[in-house]
Amino acid sequence: MKEENNFLKGAFILSIAAVLVKILGAIYRIPLSNLIKSEGMGYYQTAYPFYTLLLTISTAGFPVAIAKLVSEKRSIEDYRGAHRVFKISLIFLFVFGLISSVYLYLNAHNIVNNIGNTKAYYSLVGLAPALVFVPVMSVLRGYFQGSQDMVPTAISQTLEQFFRVFLGLSLTILVLDKGIPMAAGAASFGATIGAVAGTLAVIVIYFKRKPKIDEEIKRSVVVDEEPSAEILKSLLKIAVPITLGAAILPIMDYIDLKIVLKKLQTINFTEAEANALYGNFKGMAQTLINLPQVFAVALSVSLVPAISNTKARDDLKGTEKIISSGIKTTLMLGLPCAIGLFLLARPIIGLLYYKNTVETIVSTGNILKVLSLGVIFLTLVQTLAAMLQGLGHPLIPAANLLVGALVKAVLTYTLTGVEYINIYGAAFSTVVAFAIAALLDIIAIKKVTGYKIDYDYILKKPLISAIGMGIVVKISFVLIKMLVGQSIATLGSIMLGGITYVILLFVTGAISEEELKIMPKGDKINGILRKFRKQ
Repeated sequence: MKEENNFLKGAFILSIAAVLVKILGAIYRIPLSNLIKSEGMGYYQTAYPFYTLLLTISTAGFPVAIAKLVSEKRSIEDYRGAHRVFKISLIFLFVFGLISSVYLYLNAHNIVNNIGNTKAYYSLVGLAPALVFVPVMSVLRGYFQGSQDMVPTAISQTLEQFFRVFLGLSLTILVLDKGIPMAAGAASFGATIGAVAGTLAVIVIYFKRKPKIDEEIKRSVVVDEEPSAEILKSLLKIAVPITLGAAILPIMDYIDLKIVLKKLQTINFTEAEANALYGNFKGMAQTLINLPQVFAVALSVSLVPAISNTKARDDLKGTEKIISSGIKTTLMLGLPCAIGLFLLARPIIGLLYYKNTVETIVSTGNILKVLSLGVIFLTLVQTLAAMLQGLGHPLIPAANLLVGALVKAVLTYTLTGVEYINIYGAAFSTVVAFAIAALLDIIAIKKVTGYKIDYDYILKKPLISAIGMGIVVKISFVLIKMLVGQSIATLGSIMLGGITYVILLFVTGAISEEELKIMPKGDKINGILRKFRKQ
């Protein structure tokens, strides 16, 4: 139970950071979209798939690989070996990140010309320097995560987003009079500023903890020093499949970018109209479904070292407990978000992006309603992939996501070219892609571990709680809107829904006493619940 609590505690810490990061992200995206409108968001989002693809190649697999190897070495008290993993990874990824940054900067003109959105040039160039700093930050985070210490990652993420938001917005406002393309470029440069801040933060934490790290190394068990080439080979063996899998997500974005803009123009949308619709889809609607994904990513970061640790000790029972808790926690996050976004899609868009036209709000709201159906699958894919990576099968989730991406490409190409479906075809194909990947991942975990899903434990109680929340949200929105208007009704129904969901989780017993213990004041909450249940 210790390993299960450790990973849940780590996920809890990262989830708190994720909430702060997402709030800051909303502070960024909402005024940004009101400043640069759909046009600017189109340029801004055009740049991101290329940036995230290169970023994924530079970093995605390595933090997980570092965390996994560090965790395995620490489980046998080989602290010296764990630190060597960190040092070798740092050198390799810094060089790779530098090459990626230079490549993106030198090829920015060719890239935007190729996709037919030339005014996105400044947005792409503004992101290039970040590729130097993010790999260094990722290595340090991976090292601490391997020690199941999530605090440095949480601090780094929060500071990274803080500086990205406030300096990015400030720069955007300063250059707004120079045109929307330049302003979108300034917004993109905010990511570079954030990367610098996040990197410096985690470096400071590392040097503050260096005496403790050195002390651990001194009492490390005597193990033959593994050659640098062997460590790098082990890292690549884990990192490359994970990177390939992670690269599929930005590739899916690239599929949308490459297909959607041109297909929309074949059904009589102008380049400007297609760009605006793409901005509604990627820059506004899809941003909102990323909130629950952030929680899932936080959970997955804790899952890899936790499962690697139990697997290294051949603790099958511990591994199964972590898998069950991981899936249940993911559903507890994904189900209410999916239901809430579906029921309040248009009011939420109207509340957040109020400066946009009614047409834009209606269109984006309808897109969000479609995308909301995929929240459950999107969060599950993150969690299940981390489980398979921790079990030593990183290629499986990559292959499963690739299958989903191929289906998405076909559906996007087919549906987006239908005039009355247009942009909604891209949204629907995203839902289908993640549903396929999640189903294949679940089948794979059952085959690898022999794990039998206890649907009563992981699904029944969270689903009942989420449905109850949905009923309260719908009724309260209608009633409050009749009295005070849509904006207050949206906020009020969200608050009431959240409170209802938490209460129902406790009433149905969806959260166990062991899980409550890791939360602040968890013992006190347990005592209150015991008294309540006795009455």
